[in-house]
Amino acid sequence: MGFLADLRSRAVTLTKELTANVVDSGHAAVYLRQLLRGNRGDRAHVAGETERRAPGPPVLLIHGYLATKGSLHLLEQHLARRGHVVMSFRFGPINLGDIRDSAGLVARKVESIIAQTGVSHVDIVGHSMGGLVGLYYVKRLGGRHRVRRLVLLGTPTRGTWSALLGLVTVPLGLASLQLLPGSPFLQELSETPLPEGVDVVSIGALRDWLAPVARTALEGVRNIALPTGHSGLLVDEQVADLVAGLLRAGAPAPEAHVDGTPRPT
Repeated sequence: MGFLADLRSRAVTLTKELTANVVDSGHAAVYLRQLLRGNRGDRAHVAGETERRAPGPPVLLIHGYLATKGSLHLLEQHLARRGHVVMSFRFGPINLGDIRDSAGLVARKVESIIAQTGVSHVDIVGHSMGGLVGLYYVKRLGGRHRVRRLVLLGTPTRGTWSALLGLVTVPLGLASLQLLPGSPFLQELSETPLPEGVDVVSIGALRDWLAPVARTALEGVRNIALPTGHSGLLVDEQVADLVAGLLRAGAPAPEAHVDGTPRPT
């Protein structure tokens, strides 16, 4: 009964946070509009709006739990305008399947990109659970040989209790269980060391209740905290500027102020 009572208490707390956290409602509204684009992709901006080609390998964007390729549209657009060769990955209608299986799909996609373009490495940017997909690929599926830089956006590397709200999807996929703190999946991931040669950066949001910034901290990598919310990590142009800078060849990640504002580079 103690365990069930604890779950109920956490669910009530999450509901209160959901209704009370309106600071980032503007970002959330923009994010929702992009999410509803589904997996349709208008990539005219990739060819038509690029100012100049940025140095660095192609960039693969990975969306999060219960999201669609459309949720990445604005970030893809921003990065393309800054000269990056960028594409977004999609997982069926919505993303709620086993993270291990999703990482396997990403591994095949990366091999396809390398075969078609002749490049030796790619960069990966993963939002929320998409970051866990990228991290599993790098740690467990040979991605260390293919990925130059992995940027995690609001990725709950230590799990998140907000996944309780998605337990109704368990019959359709394991993702919500894997996202819970202490899950066997997260234990396996944390026990596997980061490979040498892959630059990993974790960006958390100070106003993120879905993946609180403390749950995104990853030992042994550069951690940055920004004054935004979970949705803002994908739709805020200042975040896109930071990510674009991180993806430039040889660019170091900026240090962060105590309040989370990145120092100028």
